[in-house]
Amino acid sequence: MNELKAPAVETRRPEPSAALPKAREFALPNWAATLPGIALTFAIAVIAYVLRMIPGVATFSALILAILIGIAFHNLVGAPAICKAGIKFSMRRILRFAIILYGLQLTLTQVASVGVVGFLAVSVTLAATFLFTVQAGKLIGVEPKLAELLGAGTAVCGAAAVVATNTVTEGSEEDVAYGVACVTAFGTIAMFLYPLLPHLLHLDARGYGLWSGSSIHEVAQVVAASLQNGQVSGDFALIAKLTRVALLAPLVLSLGFLRSRNRKENHASAPAPWFVFGFLTVVVVNSLVTIAPELKTGLIQATPFLLAMATAAMGLETDIRKLMAKGLRPFLLGGMAWMFVGTLALILVKTVL
Repeated sequence: MNELKAPAVETRRPEPSAALPKAREFALPNWAATLPGIALTFAIAVIAYVLRMIPGVATFSALILAILIGIAFHNLVGAPAICKAGIKFSMRRILRFAIILYGLQLTLTQVASVGVVGFLAVSVTLAATFLFTVQAGKLIGVEPKLAELLGAGTAVCGAAAVVATNTVTEGSEEDVAYGVACVTAFGTIAMFLYPLLPHLLHLDARGYGLWSGSSIHEVAQVVAASLQNGQVSGDFALIAKLTRVALLAPLVLSLGFLRSRNRKENHASAPAPWFVFGFLTVVVVNSLVTIAPELKTGLIQATPFLLAMATAAMGLETDIRKLMAKGLRPFLLGGMAWMFVGTLALILVKTVL
């Protein structure tokens, strides 16, 4: 007879990780986590200022040099992971703080000089550029969500507009990455190209400032390109650019409303461009209150250095490989949108402003 065998009882040894208490992970406080990246952007800004001491290099502003160094560092060496938080902090918080401080160089009289006509011209440029990009994307076969992100980034304020618009567009992470890389690339091209054109296009300081502020993508890129032509151009460029930034919230809210209407859903509200209101507050204070000359001079001198840190961070976030990730059609669309906004803004500056 065959002996009956008792079913084997499977015995499982406790997992080592389960048997032992899990080690507590060490985490830096939020403010400390940003320090390495801030230090990196600070060092790049210092290098940019040192390079300007070389004869011939001073032709370029520290902002342009900083973004070039940042791009080279990111694509040739690569920023350490520990620096990521500080790079983003420099690109967002430090940039916005520098823009707020820039208000110390403006008065209400200068701001009013753009006028209602200027505001309407900037608004028309923004709306037309966004609609053109979306429609052109359909014609050349670019995904609608990516086309919207490229349109917002080109029409409003670059990477920040891409990220904000995606709260309602709901594109993929690849779409956002491509949109940010694309608008940064064409904005950088404009930052180098525009300072060569005012005499060729017969633009005075005011006209060049309004043109660059109405058509270049990022705030820091606008400041870098416009200041190459002098302080007057820089003032008008920043006013025109901040008008575009202020229109980001209405654009995102409008897109969210249209989508919620089509899908009968509620979408997140657009983030308020708080630094625009901070900038305007400083302009008002500068116009009505006498600020201590030493304090005002120090803050004004610190502003371009902070902007250089911000453009260094932008360079450290610019990955050339991302431009190739989705093929040439979205890149072509970004170029078409860039040419459209530049051409339309130039026409309006020449005829209306």
